[in-house]
Amino acid sequence: MNKQQYVIGLDFGSDSVRALLVNASNGDELCSGVSLYPRWNKGLYSQADIAQFRHHPRDYIEAMTSAVQQALADCSPEIRQNIVGIGVDTTGSTPAPINQDGEVLALLDEHADNPNAMFILWKDHTSVSKAELINQLAHGGQFPDYTRYVGGIYSSEWFWAKAAWVSEQDPQLAESIYSWVELADWIPALLSGTTAPDTLRRGVCGAGHKALWHESWDGLPDQAFLSAISPTLDGIRERMFQQVYSADQLAGRLSPNGLKNWV
Repeated sequence: MNKQQYVIGLDFGSDSVRALLVNASNGDELCSGVSLYPRWNKGLYSQADIAQFRHHPRDYIEAMTSAVQQALADCSPEIRQNIVGIGVDTTGSTPAPINQDGEVLALLDEHADNPNAMFILWKDHTSVSKAELINQLAHGGQFPDYTRYVGGIYSSEWFWAKAAWVSEQDPQLAESIYSWVELADWIPALLSGTTAPDTLRRGVCGAGHKALWHESWDGLPDQAFLSAISPTLDGIRERMFQQVYSADQLAGRLSPNGLKNWV
């Protein structure tokens, strides 16, 4: 008789992480846990009056760890021993700057309290002017309409507007930025020890909708378009990604080194 198998779902919301353990064969919900983001819930790093909302990566790590521990504590040893997968979903677009090693800059001591080095939450609208510029460039005739497959209008909630805005507002930080990563891609990479830019797998949903990736223009928008958004994005295309992955493909396998340095 085949053993039952189980999976954990992790939902990263605006205020907390929820962990849910389910039976993989029938979807029965068995155990769960919820943990608030400690820094976020103290009101740190955000300024509502200017629509700035930032999440520290350590909030994700600590809350995820707590939520999973809560869920597993309520399950039998047999269930815990037969967990075969972890699925992740997050708010989007929630990007963060990374260095050449794939580390989110706020995890480094020198940037630990810099909001610009953190994840920029979906509802952060500080980059409205950059979104307007992206729309002008996409619809002006000089470049392909890179908004063609995302509804025709680019939002200040999305990837490139935020990356350009933050880099321009913080030139000193910009010197440390090698690339950018979406939260939905970073969490699986963190768990699997694949955060290095050359191993980090990017989901097609975030890449296509938020970063304007499409196979008809060979991946991401042309470098000239990205540089027109901001000179701080010069050279960024070759430091990003070409290949994307759908949700039915593995982002990686759980690594004993994945969270070793952070919990």
